[in-house]
Amino acid sequence: MLLEGPPGNGKTSLAEAIAAECMLPFYAVRYEGIVSSFLGETTSRLDHVFEFVRTRRCVLFFDEFDTIAKERADNHETGEIKRVVSTLLLQIDRLPPHVIVVCATNHGELLDRAAWRRFQLRLALEAPSRAEATAFLESMRARLGGDLGLAPRTLADRLKGASYAELEQFAQDIRRRYVLALPDSDLGGIVRTRLEQWRSQAHQ
Repeated sequence: MLLEGPPGNGKTSLAEAIAAECMLPFYAVRYEGIVSSFLGETTSRLDHVFEFVRTRRCVLFFDEFDTIAKERADNHETGEIKRVVSTLLLQIDRLPPHVIVVCATNHGELLDRAAWRRFQLRLALEAPSRAEATAFLESMRARLGGDLGLAPRTLADRLKGASYAELEQFAQDIRRRYVLALPDSDLGGIVRTRLEQWRSQAHQ
């Protein structure tokens, strides 16, 4: 399965949910744990990963998949990364069917064309629409057990373009600041201040 889309919209969470629903161990492969500046070491580390999971029923998750599955036709890439991609694709082909491979990327356009063919399912996880952001903020309000200072629909409008992770962080921050300032909390003031900070950060 390939999950594509901007950061903060649930790629890792979906992969974890798949493992939980299937009641399988979840193994996450991170870019910094695989890629090495030493010749041949990245390929060797990949071999160890696949050797480990081949004998286990599990979900194998590659984050930032584009870093190790780059387009090999790119003239700017070295021969080393091309060997890494070839090894990666070969190892995926050799995996037994009891291993579920889920890969996430923010930049699907950078993937090697042969990598696309390895995925039976490709999902785009985009930033929430206004209706989706409203529903998510409503669920956050219920989960946090308190008002967020503005109606979820109004907040969704004010936070247009935010990812699910940013919406969650905003809601949690509002409630945290409100609780810490008790008994003299000014919820409206807290929300106004945080929205001003959001707008300034969004335009940087």
